[in-house]
Formats: sequence, C-alpha cells, structure tokens
Amino acid sequence: MPSNLLDVYPQLPFEPVSAEGSHLLTAKGRWILDLYGGHAVASLGYGHPRVVETLARQAKELTFQTNAVPLKIRERAAERLAAFAPTGLNQVFFVNSGAEANENALRLAFLGNKGKKVVAVEHGFHGRTAAAGAVTWGAAGKWYAFPQTPFPVSFIPQNRADGLFSIDEDTAAVIVEPVQGMAGAVDLDAAFLKALRERCDETGALLIFDEVQCGMGRTGFGFAAELVDVVPDILTTAKSIAAGFPVGAVLMSDAVARRARWGSLGTTFGGGPMACALVETVIDVIDSEGLLQHVRNVSSLIRSTCVVGPIKKIQGAGFLLGLVCHINASIVRDDLLKHDILVGTSADPFVLRVMPPLNLPEKHVGELSRALAACAASTT
Repeated sequence: MPSNLLDVYPQLPFEPVSAEGSHLLTAKGRWILDLYGGHAVASLGYGHPRVVETLARQAKELTFQTNAVPLKIRERAAERLAAFAPTGLNQVFFVNSGAEANENALRLAFLGNKGKKVVAVEHGFHGRTAAAGAVTWGAAGKWYAFPQTPFPVSFIPQNRADGLFSIDEDTAAVIVEPVQGMAGAVDLDAAFLKALRERCDETGALLIFDEVQCGMGRTGFGFAAELVDVVPDILTTAKSIAAGFPVGAVLMSDAVARRARWGSLGTTFGGGPMACALVETVIDVIDSEGLLQHVRNVSSLIRSTCVVGPIKKIQGAGFLLGLVCHINASIVRDDLLKHDILVGTSADPFVLRVMPPLNLPEKHVGELSRALAACAASTT
C-alpha cells in the first residue's frame, strides 16, 4: 500500500503495537526484548507506573504554556536537573531534542567570544541541523546538503594528543561525546578528555560535552562527565531525559549563562509542562530505585557473559555498550531478532549497540548471552 510518509528510514521487519517493561509486542503477537530503546530513549522501559501517572496528572493540569509565563514545574525540573548534573552546571535551557540542544550550545559558545571556529572529534555525531551537522564526522560527504557550514570546523583524532594544537585562540568551542554513541559506543580516554579541558582553559575556548546519548544515567553515573572526572562549560542532553517524551536540555556554568540576554535563545515547545514533569519524574525514579548502581552492576554482567558467539569484545560504558563482532554486525542483529531480541547497529559495520532501559532486569542478560551463543552456528 502506498504511504504518505517520506521514505528516508530503512525499516525493521516488525511493527510494534504495544509495549510493557523491557518488551515490545508486535502486530503479529511476538514479544521482543528491546535492548535498543528507540535510540536510547526508553530510559525506564515501557509503562513504568510513575511515568504513566505523571503523564495523566500533568495532562489534566496543564498540557502547554509559553516560556513567556513562569511555571513552577519548569523551575522544579531545572532545579532537579542541575542538582543531578556535575557541580558547576547551574543554569538550564530546555529545548526539544539533542540536535537542538547542540545547536544552542554552539550558539552560546559564539556569543561574546572572539573565536571563529569549532573543533570536533573524529567519528562524533551531534545531530542533523545546520550547526550540529557541521560538527558531525562524515556528514559533509553523506547527507549534510547545505552549500556551506555556518562556521569553520576542524576535526581532531580520538585519544591523540597531537590534535590538541588545533585548539587555538581562534577556537570558540570544542565539542565532544565522552562516549561516542553512533561511532559504536566508543568510550574516549579520560586522559584525552582532561587534556581537552586543559587546552580549552589555555586558549579560552569553551568545552562542550554532548551527552545526548550517554547522559542521564546511561553510563551508570548521572553524566559521563562524572565518570571521567571532567566538568565541561556546557553539557547537552536529551534522549533518555524524559523516558520517551521529546525534550532536551543545555546545561551551563554561570559564566556561560551570563553571555545570554533576552532573545539570545528561544524555543516554542522547549520547557513545556508535560516535558518538565517527566524530567522531574525520571530523575526521581533513577534516584529512588537506585538505577545508577543497577546499571553498573548489570553492565558488568553483560561484559562478563556476552563475549560469546560472534562477539569478540565489548566497549563503551554502562548501558551504552558496543558489542564488537568478528563478522558484519547487521548479520548478528538480524539473527538476534530471530531470537526475539532487538539491538542496534552503528556507524562501525562491526559493532552492535546495546542501549537497554536503565531498569533492565538482570535475568534478560542471560537471554542475550544464550541468543548470542546460538547465533554462532548461523553466523560462522
């Protein structure tokens, strides 16, 4: 049947119609263990009672209002998020998505800064809008499409000190994912990230941590910045922040916040009451259910039991893991789906991404391990 949807997404061979916990129910009645979470979005799985209750309550109270009026729920969400974030990132600007968060982070970097360029790290992904796409590795040769970028961009190699001198007095910002999601859950060295911090301090450039995919508890810490013990000037987050409701945020230091004036940034839907209520709820659930420690524990179990079958090693952190295969990862993904387990691929053709809900029950790790072992016969 012809569709009115623009055909720009390859489709997986099933249609989810419902979901519960860590599982999707398909139109044909199959239950699929979802270890991908819609690109790391379903942070609390599906149907979590606190999420459902928050949506219902807030929908009855107030579904939307403009940022031109004060809202207590928006203030509470900002306060809760700032308290959850690394110390010193006290100011919050709510937006709609990760790309929009990065777009506004880059704008903030240029406000009141004499620097004219941005330095990014090879293999990073930051979004598909104009500025975010400009700092995304490989975008220009694949899909960027704009005739020029809004500013010059230099890319430096991962984990190598020889790239640091590309950061100079003409650099407004350095943007980096501490754990590179699309690249295949590549966890950058803490020493490299600390060297970026030091070089930014020397030159006056702002350090932006893109934690759109690796933030909000996914590494087993509130943010990966805490895992590597580096505090950026700006931190962006989205995806897991509201358990499936569209929202992103830019967190920044007081010094960066002082660059902004009325009209410097803007958004229609960012900071809406439905989104803010869920941000508050997600953080409350992470804290009250001890999910940071749970992620660390279950991640260790995955690492110790899932290097089987086609998997030769595991990289990444927490619940942003890259399963490195000795054959093409898409073959393994398709084989796992035959065993009713959904995982994702990445820009690296040999790496699967595993990004389950933060409250994934430990028993499902055994299912993944057994399915990977069973894949061996059909993928050798």
